[in-house]
Amino acid sequence: MDTSPPTRYTTTAITLHWLVALGILGAFSLGLYMQDLPLSPAKLKLYSYHKWAGVTIFLLVLVRLFWRATHPAPPLPLSMPVWQRRLATSMHHLLYGLAVCIPLSGWLMSSAKGFQTVWFGVLPLPDLVTKDKALGDALADVHQFLNLSMATLVTVHVTAAIRHHLHGSEAILARMLPFLRNKARP
Repeated sequence: MDTSPPTRYTTTAITLHWLVALGILGAFSLGLYMQDLPLSPAKLKLYSYHKWAGVTIFLLVLVRLFWRATHPAPPLPLSMPVWQRRLATSMHHLLYGLAVCIPLSGWLMSSAKGFQTVWFGVLPLPDLVTKDKALGDALADVHQFLNLSMATLVTVHVTAAIRHHLHGSEAILARMLPFLRNKARP
């Protein structure tokens, strides 16, 4: 029986990773698009979609965190310098933290601005704070800052993974992209 640690993520971890990644990309893109639209029924509908995506991403991230706690990530290759392994671990923690904080900041902002979040138009979620315009405006700034931070970290994360794939001896991308598995280096 092989007792060596796994070198790849589980199928569940991979599925959750890509669902969350696609959800974040979609919600971020929608947020950028709708931000400067004039107030209209169409804009309000887009805000609802954005909130639905945020709640869904939040729930998927919670599932992913539970899965990660019960199914640890495969260790990074020892061929990577220690500082890179530490940086990668810190990056993952920051990405998880932002993936939790961004939907929460949006929910708080929506509550403070007096707009209840109703998931998929069916399940009303409780307001987390009372209506307060100044707080809502401050939370809008926080939500925007967190999203721009996420965009920056995702860019660094993707760039590092591609760099390791193209120029390193590690099969980093093969850990999360199943179609690269048969091309993975030992």
